[in-house]
Amino acid sequence: MKFSPPLDATNLLLSSSHPEMPELLPRRTTTILVVDDNADNALLMRELLTTKGYEVVVALQVEQAEQKIRQHHPDLILLDVVMPGKSGYELCRELKDDPATRLIPVVMITGLTDREDKVRGIEAGADDFLNKPIFPEELFARVKSLLKLKEFTDELENAEAVLCTLGLSVEARDPYTEGHCERLARYAGDLGRRMGLDEASVVALRRGGYLHDLGKIKVPDEILKKGANLSPEEWEIMKRHPITGENICKPLKSLRLVLPIIRHHHEHWNGTGYPDGLVGRQIPLLSRILQVVDVYDALRTERPYKPALSHDEAAQTMHDEAKAGLWDGDLVAEFFEMLAAQIQVA
Repeated sequence: MKFSPPLDATNLLLSSSHPEMPELLPRRTTTILVVDDNADNALLMRELLTTKGYEVVVALQVEQAEQKIRQHHPDLILLDVVMPGKSGYELCRELKDDPATRLIPVVMITGLTDREDKVRGIEAGADDFLNKPIFPEELFARVKSLLKLKEFTDELENAEAVLCTLGLSVEARDPYTEGHCERLARYAGDLGRRMGLDEASVVALRRGGYLHDLGKIKVPDEILKKGANLSPEEWEIMKRHPITGENICKPLKSLRLVLPIIRHHHEHWNGTGYPDGLVGRQIPLLSRILQVVDVYDALRTERPYKPALSHDEAAQTMHDEAKAGLWDGDLVAEFFEMLAAQIQVA
């Protein structure tokens, strides 16, 4: 049987009209936030850093700094330790605890030399320290080094964003799956939190919602859109997509928790799934979570070969299939308990 070739990844990225596709933005000026209650010190650092081409924003108190962070999304924060009200240690700890700001490098500036003060800064998550008085050469060197690290981090995030965009592009090839990735990311993340999983696992589940079927980028349209009654040859092509997706994402170490989700979300509790025929708890927990929400969304969505089921019909079907050995019955029960609780809250 002859198949037409699937869209090239680059063409997919450029041709998709999915509303969630991010646009490529021009590189913006590097922004540094200086937080110091001493106006003279703050203005001096702004003058020094401006000569190096940086955009510098000044805050004279922590509350003002929090507002500036929301407004300007700085690439680096120079933070005085001793501040009126909330201390620099407290602000640093809050920034590092927040997923939205934890990757912003923070340099703590202090006139204190006690080792305990540095230990407090390290425990708060500070990336570096500068002692007063500040020498321009040292300031420039520390800033340059940490901004380089931030640049690498941004490139990593951009690479992840491109892969997620490609995942949405795969979804966009089939009009019947519109919104599927977003729903899976939301369901899986919510279920992970309900089960008390750590934040890294919850993030992996959300990413898995977008990336789980990335390998279908190599599946021809006539197979992908056929959906049911595949020939043995077509089925073998379809069954390779988890491995293809895993191989695409494998170079990014930041996606290490997502790789098992991509590879194993089509395994079955009784060992009849693919690609590795894993049985029971051999299937990684995050893969089983993504699998449960994936099955639910598929049942609730109209496809060319089937109508959409109601919520109650989908629940009955999944409980029956769990008893037959396809899914983790405990996770299926947990998922529907979560949905019931969400409906009551709404």
